[in-house]
Amino acid sequence: MQIVALNAPLDHRPTVDDFRLVEASMPICPDQGVLVQVTAISLDPYVGSRLRGRHMGEPAPRPLLEPIPGGIVGRVFQSRADGFAEGDIVHSMEGGWAEYVALPAHAVRRLARAGQALAVPLSAYLGVLGMPGLTAWAGITQLAKVGKGDVVLVDAAAGSVGGTAGQLARLAGASRVIGIAGGPEKCAEVVGTYGFDACVDYKAEGWREALKVALPDGLSVFFENVSAEMAMIALLHARPYARGVLCGLVDAYHTASPSAHALNAGLIIGKRANLHGLVVYDFYDRWDAFLDEISPQVASGRVRFIEDKVTGLAQAPALFERLMVGGNIGKCVVELGAVQ
Repeated sequence: MQIVALNAPLDHRPTVDDFRLVEASMPICPDQGVLVQVTAISLDPYVGSRLRGRHMGEPAPRPLLEPIPGGIVGRVFQSRADGFAEGDIVHSMEGGWAEYVALPAHAVRRLARAGQALAVPLSAYLGVLGMPGLTAWAGITQLAKVGKGDVVLVDAAAGSVGGTAGQLARLAGASRVIGIAGGPEKCAEVVGTYGFDACVDYKAEGWREALKVALPDGLSVFFENVSAEMAMIALLHARPYARGVLCGLVDAYHTASPSAHALNAGLIIGKRANLHGLVVYDFYDRWDAFLDEISPQVASGRVRFIEDKVTGLAQAPALFERLMVGGNIGKCVVELGAVQ
């Protein structure tokens, strides 16, 4: 079988040349585990830090030996675990860029039994119903507790997390949802597909004034995906007692050393703001509750999603490089084949 691995230890923003398609031995199905034939792979921004050993203490994969980590969906090829049978459709956050992965049963979530149909495309469980969707749900409903009348600002709004966050805010009763994204194409998707009221293009001249115009009465909630600087810009528009969710600091994922972000304590105090740090791992035990609530909304089309897809392991590095520089639109997915 084939995997995608690093060529060498990494100390910079990953590019396509940092990866190699490698022939590897078929993994062995573990005791009380499953061997999964991978159907699709999730590419996510945090992996850029993981490849340098700078994500939540997790080690970088060994060059030329271990696949790049990532969430996967696929079919159980062999099972030695109670509760799983050959042909079951499953999801795991502990997969990788590989054709087959061996996983302990506790790391696998069954989506459907063999022969059962899903109500949504399987790849949705990598994005809107996967870790990005859980992240958005956790921030909007569990931390910020968005409700009727809230005005919500979402940064990186064209991404899988941001786009879902805005839609969930609307479902929760927000009266106005504003996005920030880079470029007219992304902003058009934020408004046209995700249904935001407006989207401000931070790459355009005068965007700070455009943000002010989009928030004439200020905001009560902001969902930050990019940087502390952008969080402070959001706070300038905050009403007293606004709630902020600090979800990600993408601008720091590829710096030479961990970044020290300055937060304006006086502004936070003056706004009486509540800031919530969000680590999605804390909400893994609520994944079933999240799916029970959001899956019907996705199946009905009330919550929509966009995917940036390629086919085949060999195409994964180029898509990942595009993701690392923000060139993607929507959830990045690598498809390997249809579930049999």
